Amino acid sequence: MKNYTIYKTLFLWLIGIVAINFIAANFFERIDLTQDQRYTLSPAAMEIVSDADSPVVIEVFLEGNFPSEFRRLRNETRQMLEEFSAYNSNIKFTFTNPLEESNDAEAVAQKFYQQGMAPARVSVQENGKSSEALVFPWAVARMGDQKVQIPLLKNKLGATEEERVSSSVQQLEYAFANALNKLVYPRKKKIAVMRGNGELRDAQITSFIKTLQDYYFMAPFTLDSVAINPQKTLQQLSEFDLIIEAKPTQAFTEKEKYVLDQYMMQGGKSLWLTEAVAMETDSLLNPSGRAFALPRELNLGDFFFSYGIRINPVLINDIYSAPIILASGQGNNTRFNPYPWFYSPLTTSPNNHPIINNIEAVKFEYANQIDTLQNTLEKTVLLSSSPQTKVEGTPREISLDMVSREPNLAAYKDGEQPLAVLLEGNFTSVYKNRIKPFEIENPLQESKDTKMLVIADGDVIKNQVQRGKPLELGFEPYTGNTYGNKEFLLNAVNYMLDDNGLIDIRSKEISIAFLDDQKTLAEREKWQVINIVLPLIVLGLFAFGFNYFRKKKYLK
Repeated sequence: MKNYTIYKTLFLWLIGIVAINFIAANFFERIDLTQDQRYTLSPAAMEIVSDADSPVVIEVFLEGNFPSEFRRLRNETRQMLEEFSAYNSNIKFTFTNPLEESNDAEAVAQKFYQQGMAPARVSVQENGKSSEALVFPWAVARMGDQKVQIPLLKNKLGATEEERVSSSVQQLEYAFANALNKLVYPRKKKIAVMRGNGELRDAQITSFIKTLQDYYFMAPFTLDSVAINPQKTLQQLSEFDLIIEAKPTQAFTEKEKYVLDQYMMQGGKSLWLTEAVAMETDSLLNPSGRAFALPRELNLGDFFFSYGIRINPVLINDIYSAPIILASGQGNNTRFNPYPWFYSPLTTSPNNHPIINNIEAVKFEYANQIDTLQNTLEKTVLLSSSPQTKVEGTPREISLDMVSREPNLAAYKDGEQPLAVLLEGNFTSVYKNRIKPFEIENPLQESKDTKMLVIADGDVIKNQVQRGKPLELGFEPYTGNTYGNKEFLLNAVNYMLDDNGLIDIRSKEISIAFLDDQKTLAEREKWQVINIVLPLIVLGLFAFGFNYFRKKKYLK
């Protein structure tokens, strides 16, 4: 009878273990107890993760001995990837130290530079002493023959290391979900880069176009054939999901405008980077150092007015601006020095729209003011100038001598001026109740639900070209600053063409707590004593009590 009871107990234990393993293997649940739900994946991220039906290996280079802020970034990255891996076992990750097998840190850094993954040099404060450390805040995701580089550190002008890391942690889910999106889903949508109206040269937009090619099919498109066969031109343009007009300088004809209008009516989306003032910094590179800013007529006034905005032929003069780099000396003694230049506004974000949430300042050059007009469209001002702005009319003489003049702060009282406006909704045709430039089949008066982004500066998309090679969009080689131009434009395109809501992840707010360095240094010895001596005292009391009660029990 006794053996029967033992066998019965063992059998019940075996059944229980099998049942527990079955439930654990088939029913999955994780509980996020954090206040900001930082470890709860967004629905868009979960959908992308679940669709990864092939092994994805993510190599993270955040391993090694570096400051506490970056250890926090490493830990948050690990926990985020654990969430991804928990939802899909095809996602695997490793953490490696790029410097572990090499004593030449600069050689490793140069290798990362060549691959487009710039390392970060950070200041380390330890025991009151300051030093410099090299950190590689990057990851690489691989699926088959495909590879995607993932930046883990956000650049923020003037931000502390803690602020940079906090911004980076907020974007971890988006960074990895975005990388998986590139690997998992094939490119489907098509973007037309408009040509034929004096737009920027290919070399000047190469950086951004190459970035878009990871997501979309890209092709140049010209409206030249409108004069011969407008119906065919419209049909060909309608095959694209979005058009990019990058700083046109030649006026549009009525036929060209009508094709663009009907493209919008069919639900096409558009990104306009256009200016109402003709002015270039290169124009100042003459013996006098002077040039005139003149109104530029593109014949687009009625086009934008019908959609509810107006680009005014004025210049934005902003105290919060990027410097201009001027050369002094000759030959080997040439020096490149930064000077204040208030015609290069660094724009601020007046709201938390997903396109602009948590991005670096966007650099403009000779930007214009945008007025928003009342109609049924939803209009969102994405970027604006700072409160210390002065609006200047044109024609106006611009001189390099301005860099040496002290600004009259009392004159900068025009407040924030819209520089980039997003329009969403059902557009009304520019040519409604007007004579059409030509006849087409089934002309539309109202559009489907669509989007248009208008930026009152074509240079926002323009990358610098050095020795014939295009530089990264937003990168300033002489100051080392990287502005948020590329991220802003990429977010904008993703938002307008996004079907799975990935861009909404950018709105997720996460609160990161950091140690106070000064308080830590001041109370270092106290906490060392608490963490070393107090456990020994507790252990000693336990040993004394254990022996006391043991003797009392057995020596009676």
